[in-house]
Amino acid sequence: MLLSLLICAVLAACGAGGSGGGSTANSGGGCASPPKLAKKDHYKVGFSQNASNNPWRLAETASIKEEASKRGDTLVYTDAANSGDKQVSDVQSMIAQKVDVILLAPITEKALIPAVLQAKAACIPVILIDRDVDHTLASPNKDYVTFIGSDFVQQGKRVADWMIQATGGKAKIIELEGTTGASPAILRKKGFDDEVKSQSGMQILASQDGDFNRDTGRKVMATLLQAHPDVTVVYAHNDEMAIGAIAALKAAGKHPGKDVIVASIDGEKDALNAIINGEEGTTVQSSPFFGPVSFQTIDQYAGGTKLADWIVVKDMQFTKDNAKENLPNSF
Repeated sequence: MLLSLLICAVLAACGAGGSGGGSTANSGGGCASPPKLAKKDHYKVGFSQNASNNPWRLAETASIKEEASKRGDTLVYTDAANSGDKQVSDVQSMIAQKVDVILLAPITEKALIPAVLQAKAACIPVILIDRDVDHTLASPNKDYVTFIGSDFVQQGKRVADWMIQATGGKAKIIELEGTTGASPAILRKKGFDDEVKSQSGMQILASQDGDFNRDTGRKVMATLLQAHPDVTVVYAHNDEMAIGAIAALKAAGKHPGKDVIVASIDGEKDALNAIINGEEGTTVQSSPFFGPVSFQTIDQYAGGTKLADWIVVKDMQFTKDNAKENLPNSF
């Protein structure tokens, strides 16, 4: 109810119009949908990161900062420390600082809707990166410019397809989910679960939130192992939880890669090393290197290019056949 009230208030504000640091308002005083971006040699770019608690997030932040520096753009950077309320406040601060454009990695699909709409009301275009928002509450090419990110459903499906082949279609699975309400968690679960349903021998014993966090994943896995000692497969929505699960399996006297097959998503260095060491089977890449594509998208939008609702990032998949050769380029 509170979210609905906030959205209604922001939508009313949108009608009043406004002007951001580098956007172009309509002649009638309101904003275009989405707000336009005036073409400049250099931009004041807001980047709202949702957390910095794992290697993936750190790699993404480094990529954005590096590209901004390379281009001579001013970067206003904030870290929400895994708090939706703080991330909304961070975006509000960027609006007050009159940034030209905002790169937003929303913590969950609904929490950042008020911030997206507030930026729109201030005529500041928003580009979502790595996580999307609920399209019933905010729409691409209307309330925000576009979403740049991986195909999370396909990522989950690719893990499931590998798992089906590796197990011959017979497995007892524990699924470690990402942060509840986050688009990667929702869609990676859908892609995997829908695919394994096609195999009568694939049974999901338990599925629980591990918050995309290594230690949380370890603790959740340790608890679920007590209830389901017969598990043969672990599917983690990211590598951090997979590494935590491997630690929990070892502590329980099991041998990851032999007694229990582990698979995950992201493609970080620790996961590739786990594959090389035989403790993990596969990880599907979810590239964190958003700097080049994000700033290229800013340039294209300012230049008048009509952007797709979703700019799909292409990802690799790593197994024992290619993990070692790709280790130098991992994060």
